[in-house]
Amino acid sequence: MSLTELKNDLAGRSIEDCLIKIASCFPGKIIFTSSFGIEDQVLTHLIFKHNIPIVIGTIDTGRLFPETYKVFNDTLKKYQKEIKVYFPDHESVEKLLTEKGPFSFYYSKENRFECCHIRKVGPLNRALEGKKCWISGIRADQSENRSEMEQLEYDERRDLYKFYPLFNWSFEEVRSFITENYVPYNILHDRGYVSIGCEPCTRAIREGEDFRAGRWWWENRNDKECGLHVK
Repeated sequence: MSLTELKNDLAGRSIEDCLIKIASCFPGKIIFTSSFGIEDQVLTHLIFKHNIPIVIGTIDTGRLFPETYKVFNDTLKKYQKEIKVYFPDHESVEKLLTEKGPFSFYYSKENRFECCHIRKVGPLNRALEGKKCWISGIRADQSENRSEMEQLEYDERRDLYKFYPLFNWSFEEVRSFITENYVPYNILHDRGYVSIGCEPCTRAIREGEDFRAGRWWWENRNDKECGLHVK
């Protein structure tokens, strides 16, 4: 199925129906990667509640907040379904820490990209092996870079489709869904954290700041990404 055909087939459907449809197009070759952020919890709820045949995976970088692990555990308890975990290559992490210490990412953009690649991109690449569709909880209003994406894209480098079911949702819509459906979520969202990643690289945002301002806040950049969603 071409990109245009798939876009047309998904047009006008509810998110639940979109997930069911796209899962049927790529049986056994579709994955949703969750960081246990509030958007991802919406999609996890829909996939698990309706038994949609989509694998849910997560990347444990080794630097996550304790609150993130609590959401992970609460999600397992609520839905009683499997979430597949992907870790970084231990030898690469050992080499990085031995040569540069635990906080090298604060000292240069290159160091930060190196850490993100080892802890996030490497495990993601393993998660995506053999897959033809990758689902993510990206929303358009999270950043300028993400607003330029499309809800359904084809990634030529990875040779797979990328689908963002919540692309056109607002943060308020996401929060309302979580509340109405009693979905476990990260308590850090109530403390000003809107985008939650590794603990040393994430802070709460202040009123009026950009959605991604709390990620790698020491960098003077507008396109703050870790490499997972950069073409």
